[in-house]
Amino acid sequence: MARRSRNIYASLQEGIEIFHASVAGLGGCPYAKGATGNVATEDVIFLLNGLGIETGVDLDQLVEIGDFISRAIGKPSASRWTRVAREKNATA
Repeated sequence: MARRSRNIYASLQEGIEIFHASVAGLGGCPYAKGATGNVATEDVIFLLNGLGIETGVDLDQLVEIGDFISRAIGKPSASRWTRVAREKNATA
């Protein structure tokens, strides 16, 4: 489990229920040089699904949206789940 996912998991255990994320992990901070971006929504939804927490979000559609946006702006998705899903589809 990636560091960001571990942090979200630990926060859930403490009762926190609202998290900020962005599709494909896009974003960053103009004030923090070298900031890599935000936690990918795809990864958060994957974690929540795995814990049996219903989100109402279709993960497959979210991955497609993240891919579309990433291609449109020429920046790779930061989502670990998206990379895994691509590999699964490539070998299927």
